[in-house]
Amino acid sequence: MIRAAFETVFSYAPAVSGFTPGRVNLIGEHLDYNGGMVLPMALGLGVTIALAPRTDSQINIASNSFDGIAKRTLTDTAEDHWSDYVTGAVIFAQQADLLSAGADVYVTSTLPHGAGLSSSAAIIVGVLKLAAQLSQSQLSPTDIAILSRKVENDFIGVPCGIMDQMAVAIAKPGQALALNTQDLSYQTVDLPSGCHMAVIHSGHGRQLNEGRYKERADECAAAKTLLGRDDLCHARLADLNILEGAVMRRARHCVTEHVRTVDAVSALREGDMEMFGALMNESHVSMRDDFEMSIPEIDALVSSAVTCGALGARLTGGGFGGCIVACVEHTHLDAWTEALTAAHPKAYRVG
Repeated sequence: MIRAAFETVFSYAPAVSGFTPGRVNLIGEHLDYNGGMVLPMALGLGVTIALAPRTDSQINIASNSFDGIAKRTLTDTAEDHWSDYVTGAVIFAQQADLLSAGADVYVTSTLPHGAGLSSSAAIIVGVLKLAAQLSQSQLSPTDIAILSRKVENDFIGVPCGIMDQMAVAIAKPGQALALNTQDLSYQTVDLPSGCHMAVIHSGHGRQLNEGRYKERADECAAAKTLLGRDDLCHARLADLNILEGAVMRRARHCVTEHVRTVDAVSALREGDMEMFGALMNESHVSMRDDFEMSIPEIDALVSSAVTCGALGARLTGGGFGGCIVACVEHTHLDAWTEALTAAHPKAYRVG
């Protein structure tokens, strides 16, 4: 289907095509640029991309989600346009000798826009994987993830960590990735068959490049400078006494969220989903009060998710809107979803 769509738009067949999943972070928010443990899970939803190399500097991009063809070049900078992610990926692929010039690209997505499910990382990783396949490069999935993060940081301008890129480059749908962001070591963890990690869109979209994500990253950087360490998540709570105000609260979230995530990985491996759910609940409180990345509508949705029977629930993603993730027993999933969406008409289940 993706190949046919590409051919309809560009009047010739693509050279390569492939699927890259989105991700939902089960716990460990804003830790990947602070040296902490994170636990994302790959989704069945994602992006499918078809690509053909060009011999000139033109980058032509089409998508089932947008009208027309975006015409970009290898010398472009980010324009706050939907095509920026593909453009940046092609530019960095060319600079890394994965492509000799520009490309024609067609993208389809089943990920809701602005949901915090890492559609940007999926697009960038997907393009880079296809370019690596074309060039017969020996880049590992970790190498692809690192290059993808550079696109986000240096081209898009989002000071994100490495979690999203690693998750979508490595994990398979339904599989969690216990990732140590200090050294990029990881293990995959299967989810217990009796529970489902439900992803609910709040109905309130989000944009990471509007400044609030950078503000939080800057506050964490200030904490690192004052503490004299890069691995903020591994500081002791007692160390934070020298910090004040928002900087102290951001650091406290990072330290406590790291411990919660380590404990959550253990709970998941042991099948202790009640403990896992309790840690999710604690995580949301920390994101709401210490990292101040939630909004009232998300807080109400998380509260209702637990009231309706979830073992635990929390905001997921960069914050300020988007989705929540909830741990729900399979036998209760349909009734739980119906009760939750009845109480929150704007909300809908995406996974």
